[in-house]
Amino acid sequence: MKIKDIFPILEEMAPLAYAEDFDNVGLLVGNAENDTTGILVCHDALESVIDEAITKNCNLVVCFHPILFSGLKKITGKNYVERAIIKAIKNDIAIYAVHTALDNHPEGVNKIVCDALGLKNTKILIPKENYIRKLVTYTIPENADEVRNALFNAGAGSIGNYDNCSFNSKGIGTYMGNEHSNPEIGERFEFVQADEIKIEVTFEKHLETKILKALFQSHSYEEVAYEIYDLKNQHQNIGLGMIGELETAMNENDFLALVKDKMQAGGIRHSQLLQKPIQKVAVLGGSGSFAIKNAIQAGADAFLTADLKYHQFYEAENQLLLADIGHFESERYTKNYIVDFLRKKILNFAIIFSEENTNPVKYL
Repeated sequence: MKIKDIFPILEEMAPLAYAEDFDNVGLLVGNAENDTTGILVCHDALESVIDEAITKNCNLVVCFHPILFSGLKKITGKNYVERAIIKAIKNDIAIYAVHTALDNHPEGVNKIVCDALGLKNTKILIPKENYIRKLVTYTIPENADEVRNALFNAGAGSIGNYDNCSFNSKGIGTYMGNEHSNPEIGERFEFVQADEIKIEVTFEKHLETKILKALFQSHSYEEVAYEIYDLKNQHQNIGLGMIGELETAMNENDFLALVKDKMQAGGIRHSQLLQKPIQKVAVLGGSGSFAIKNAIQAGADAFLTADLKYHQFYEAENQLLLADIGHFESERYTKNYIVDFLRKKILNFAIIFSEENTNPVKYL
């Protein structure tokens, strides 16, 4: 199996199209045509992790954080990023990052935190915008089922917990073919009026190429009429952060103790205690200060995230408990999830859990 053959499996787990525009995900270093000897899964692809990959004969490192995030003008080994890249290239090791592609996935980073804390009735905190499109096409009634099913099989028509969703209406289509035409119904230069079915389906924008291919292959017309629209609808199943509920409300101190234990946090910085019970909890793994207002608007009693600055604790506005549990800690179980996913999908070579602790923050 070549390294590139692993990519569809990784994309099944964390579609790269789910990633934020600012992010750098996918294959960052290495030759995708090389045969895979083993996969090492880590949080950060530091030089020590590359050494571990060499020792364990793994030539693909799957990391959560991208080691290459912003542009490099020189690679001279002067910092930890350049040293890791140089060592990976020298030893023919590929590096693949998932980051916000997994952050935005409904079963990804934030669901992992929710599960660790026992939160129920979870949903996305900040649904992804500008991600849903609509395809409208027209065909004869005899061809409608084939077209619809082809679109469904390509991923169109999925809305929340429902698949095979479409809207269909009857109408009259007209056309007249020129001397180069080969009409399905009628003859060249004949004005044709035919019964048609209008089919409308929504889809995630990264599926557009696949869906159009399915449309053209299944459609009976020589010239396929179709329209694609961008929708302003939010995608309720993809996005940053998550909110859920504790089975039983807790007081604030007990809740913070639970979080510290379950997330193995070295310490928790938090806003003023409000002497209110905690039941509805919002989470956002990594740096999540931008979502404080979203958590308040969602009615959260507490918001767990990381990398909060001094003044951002004021943004709690005495409306919720704001807790900084640590960046690494908020993403602690991510590599466990990646390893478990890959081991279920790949059986013919090793998927190895990195033993390197790459958390740069230490506690007294």
